[in-house]
Amino acid sequence: MKHRGRHRRRRRGAALRAVLAGTALALTAAATMISASQATVAGSPGALTPLTSSSDTAPLRLQEDLVPAPDLDRLASSMGHPVGVDAVLRTADRALREGAACSAGDRATLPVDPAPRRAWCWDPADAATPGWRPASVTTSGDADDDGMWGPHRVILAGWSHASGTGSATERGLARVAFIDADDPARPVYRWVLLVVPVDGGRDYRGLASRISGMVWYQGKLLVTTETGSDRALYVYDMHRIQRTTVDSPAIGRVPGGWSADGYDYVMPAVGSYRAQGGRCAGSGRTAVCPGTLSLDRTTAPDSLVAGEWTSPDGERRARLWRYAFSKDPARGGLLATDTAGRADPVEVYRTKASGVRGVLSYRKAGAPRSSWYVGRLPGSGAGHGGLWRQDTEAAKAARCGSDLSHHCWAQGAGSLSYWQETGDVWSVSDRMLFSVPLDTLDRSLG
Repeated sequence: MKHRGRHRRRRRGAALRAVLAGTALALTAAATMISASQATVAGSPGALTPLTSSSDTAPLRLQEDLVPAPDLDRLASSMGHPVGVDAVLRTADRALREGAACSAGDRATLPVDPAPRRAWCWDPADAATPGWRPASVTTSGDADDDGMWGPHRVILAGWSHASGTGSATERGLARVAFIDADDPARPVYRWVLLVVPVDGGRDYRGLASRISGMVWYQGKLLVTTETGSDRALYVYDMHRIQRTTVDSPAIGRVPGGWSADGYDYVMPAVGSYRAQGGRCAGSGRTAVCPGTLSLDRTTAPDSLVAGEWTSPDGERRARLWRYAFSKDPARGGLLATDTAGRADPVEVYRTKASGVRGVLSYRKAGAPRSSWYVGRLPGSGAGHGGLWRQDTEAAKAARCGSDLSHHCWAQGAGSLSYWQETGDVWSVSDRMLFSVPLDTLDRSLG
């Protein structure tokens, strides 16, 4: 995607910021005091500790595996010409509702401090469907630094289905809501199911994975995978979205065409990054794989930021790290690798935080170092979590409620994404999609 009309789009961005500022939500539920069950003040995760030894960095090495182009072409030839993001948005069949139209239960999952500037709840057809849960978000602000993908502003929200409930077909599946955010007052969306080519591109299977983190960078979408696999990340191409032709519960080739459990669109993986240390895990000599992702445009080159998935009740403290993106125009959206296809982390830290579900790194102009924003689940894994700003010097978090708890962030919060054009940080709660201006977030963190 070439950067076209940059100055015109920046003027649009200024107009969008004005609209958002003028319609900031007065969400009374988001200001509700935290219950007594959450009264215990979370301990500070402290300053970040740099990790430089090979024993700390080697488990984070990834091996790039790209699907052969003939396999992808064979699948596309069988299914029909791929479509793009615009085609998906034109057929949007779901609508998000603004915060005031959402239930009190929905609004109660939003951050307490700071209050969101924009918040939406999902279409009732999806909100009432058991088994599915949102956990990750990325935007066209990640995809292109002018905030646009073609003529559109787009938000992607990743949902995963529980592996132990529902029909045998849908268990563990991963889908992405493609949200047309051109009109913030009337956002609409369409689902795309994530799949993986098999049998040399003659068929595909559903991606059975918890996509707790994802980043849309240039033409690629990188998503996290389930702990226990040796695949740390899967890679998708925004120019290779395919239409299905048969409406059936099956996923893949069926008599008469192609099916995806009722979804009209699928996106086949074009590659993956394999953990060189073996299956992704959290201890011993096995690999450590990302549990959450975000993009940092303040590094050179731009970098993929990752956080380790750990239990909120466990003693294991998470690692935070980053990989550089490739500067090769022929490898747009892929990680920088050596001649053997290996991607090594370029920066690794240890935080004392556990239960990390969101991480964002950003270095403001003139600042001596990057700030790392770390979203955590509470110790019980339920209720409102905390959001800390950490660097190698200190850690800070907002306090709220009569007990001045640090549990001020969203309930069941997912990944974080910074939209540079508008200055907003986007995330998801258990039941809502929301944004908070980064400046407001910094003021609340002190």
